Amino acid sequence: MASSSTRPTRTTPARSKKKGSTNVTPLLWMAFAALVVLLDQFFKVVISRSFTYGESRPVTSFFNLVLVYNKGAAFSFLADAGGWQRWFFTLLAVVVGGFIIWLLYRHTGQKMFCLAVSLILGGAIGNVIDRILHGHVIDFLDFHLRNMHFPAFNVADCAITVGAVLLIVDELRRVRRH
Repeated sequence: MASSSTRPTRTTPARSKKKGSTNVTPLLWMAFAALVVLLDQFFKVVISRSFTYGESRPVTSFFNLVLVYNKGAAFSFLADAGGWQRWFFTLLAVVVGGFIIWLLYRHTGQKMFCLAVSLILGGAIGNVIDRILHGHVIDFLDFHLRNMHFPAFNVADCAITVGAVLLIVDELRRVRRH
């Protein structure tokens, strides 16, 4: 009878964990992205039910809540393009979302990178939901200085922007280490 200590053990590098490893699984990053989507959609529903289109309510001297629709991309890019942009931006977000999910599986050990792309993924999905359901994105955050208004935006846009900034910071830190 052979002892169990003589049998070779096999470990698959992709599945074995180092002791003390703190890698976060891609599913947890996707759950974080889903949380971003839920927050984004929650606030859009609250604003849509509480405001009429174009209505603005001052919160501070430089910030209003407002209900506006954006048929284009950031800063209303292509908003007046005739309708094709709805499906173009939807398809683009789906392709980018698939690529981000692939990245999450490839870079599980890079926490800041995964946080950044998870924020981008959640924001992209939040805006895609609007495009599919409404034909436009619901924006409601309006910052201004006197009569100069920054284009209104939403929680999804914030997540995308913070994610993009974190990607830049992560890359600068990586380059600095090498």
